[in-house]
Amino acid sequence: MGGAIVFGVGAEAGLGGALCRRFAREGLTVFAVGRTAAKLDAMVEGVRAAGGRAHAVAADVTQARDIAGAFDAVEKETGGAPPVLVAYNAGNMAAAPIAEMTDAFFEASWRVCAFGAFLCGREAARRMAPRAQGTLIFTGATSSLRSRPPFIAFAAAKAAERAVAHGLARELGPQGIHVAHVIVDGVIDGELVNARAPQIKEKLGADGMISIDALADTWWMLHAQPRSAWTLELDLRPYKETF
Repeated sequence: MGGAIVFGVGAEAGLGGALCRRFAREGLTVFAVGRTAAKLDAMVEGVRAAGGRAHAVAADVTQARDIAGAFDAVEKETGGAPPVLVAYNAGNMAAAPIAEMTDAFFEASWRVCAFGAFLCGREAARRMAPRAQGTLIFTGATSSLRSRPPFIAFAAAKAAERAVAHGLARELGPQGIHVAHVIVDGVIDGELVNARAPQIKEKLGADGMISIDALADTWWMLHAQPRSAWTLELDLRPYKETF
């Protein structure tokens, strides 16, 4: 059925890992892209143990050559065919008061979220558009729409990423590429929060956090949509979340 790339894969119990497992379960060969080889290897082994096909690609999403290398890895595996599904899930939810924020801190958020999204979109356009098919999905956040301290840098970066996604949808949609942006409005029930701040899960209670597997189901739903009814943007939150 082809290959899929997931950019921004960290812990197994995170959204990136859940996306890899979901796509592999549907028969795609998954290429998990992240910064930490050990985490990638553990996630890939889990996919393979469940009967799926997966490969690890250690890369920096802020480097054009690394983004291109992930697409190259897919084409090498598939005999020249580009990925049919790409998920850009990279992000760095960094926080700092504005008076203490350095130039480098602000730019780092922009490079991962906005610049990396641009690099991914450009490579997808070059590889996928000639075949007039494929799906490209970007992970958004509450900060994509609303900026609050101490996440000003992150919000600026996610808003820019959203703009990239919307522009790509309008340019690549008529060429047969489905581009979507998913706003995750709530706390993800993954290792990042559960390991560092378990009190948050206790405070939110049952179904107060967003299931990573439920999120992955939505990504697959977007990929499976018929061309006559494509979604550009949707938002997801627990039923308890105020908004």
